[in-house]
Amino acid sequence: MKMMDTDKRIVVTGMGIISSLGIGKDEFWKNLIQGKSGISKVDAFDTAEHATHFGGQVKGFDAEDFLSKNKIKMMGRASHLAIAAAKLAIKDAGLDIKKFNCEELAILLGTTAGEAQEIEEMDEIWLKKGVDAVDNWSIVQYPVSNISSNVALELKVKGKNRMFTTACAAGNYAISYGVDLIKLGKADIVFAGGSDAFSYLGFTGFNQVRAVAPEKCQPFDKNRKGMIPGEGAAILVLESLKSAHKRNAEIYAEILGCGFSCDAFHMTNPQIDGVGRCVQNALERTGVNPEDVDYICAHGTGTRHNDKTECAAINKVFGNRKVAVSSIKSMLGHTMGAASAIEAMACCLATKFDIVPPTINFETPDPECDIDCVPNKARKQKVNIALNNGFAFGGNNACLVIKKIK
Repeated sequence: MKMMDTDKRIVVTGMGIISSLGIGKDEFWKNLIQGKSGISKVDAFDTAEHATHFGGQVKGFDAEDFLSKNKIKMMGRASHLAIAAAKLAIKDAGLDIKKFNCEELAILLGTTAGEAQEIEEMDEIWLKKGVDAVDNWSIVQYPVSNISSNVALELKVKGKNRMFTTACAAGNYAISYGVDLIKLGKADIVFAGGSDAFSYLGFTGFNQVRAVAPEKCQPFDKNRKGMIPGEGAAILVLESLKSAHKRNAEIYAEILGCGFSCDAFHMTNPQIDGVGRCVQNALERTGVNPEDVDYICAHGTGTRHNDKTECAAINKVFGNRKVAVSSIKSMLGHTMGAASAIEAMACCLATKFDIVPPTINFETPDPECDIDCVPNKARKQKVNIALNNGFAFGGNNACLVIKKIK
């Protein structure tokens, strides 16, 4: 398993996704570049007492397409989504994991809320029937670590297994760690990404802080009113370029590396210096000059302060050069711990097909968001290098650099 120093290039050979824009890479990408919206009225629970009623809920997903009924009952929805995404990624990569040493495969996932629906169900039973009525198995299924553990159990993967809980940037953390594992010879194949399920807890929380837009997410628009909560899962198959060539795998893109920073300032308000430092760290670590970046997949939540801060940081790093920047959260909503993993997929596909996804719902330019946000319509252009921004609660920032494979 130990890798030669001359073979340190890490590539993406498979992608699986469950999202409100589609199940599977092909449907997701088709809808993304067509600028379709995955936002709809929430029916996962009653929203009558909330100020808003729309979300990026995945409505076409049936866990029984990927798991037996008995297994479905033994785990939460975030695990269902992650397992489905993993199986789709393995199929897309043309991998027969039985041919690999199961100890040389790794699973690395990010999340924000873990199995939040499990604790919601426990709380309801506790309040209505008392603590003794809470099923022991429900308690066992709540810990965040169970998501990656459930994926490992289903796939029979016995290598490195880890969850990252750095919220909205967690997917980028997981992918970056996977790249490092392969470069260090500690894994041959890594399944990296993120998963978060739609929850009453999350929907209520964002409504309580008045961060949710009434019906649509409008990143960078002067009249933007907030984010839209969403759900989903995305998993990328990572391996060395040598491994990919050896099995004649299709390659989507190369992961050059990641940069990190922490604002250490405020739980929800990002700092320009912290965000800019993260972008700069990513470029410096991967040896990429600002003028070489063709596309930035923005964090782009649609909230007033976040968008303004991100745009200021981008302009600080890139100067007067207007790089194509888009927010796919305008179509998906904010998928929390899955967000930057889904956006990494978008970057890989943008480099492969030379198409930049749009920022939909854009109507009125904002002088405080002075960027080229690819408004409303996808753009055909050369994308050799893409930057994927992930900025999370607490100022935990991670920017991934992705390159067209040559």
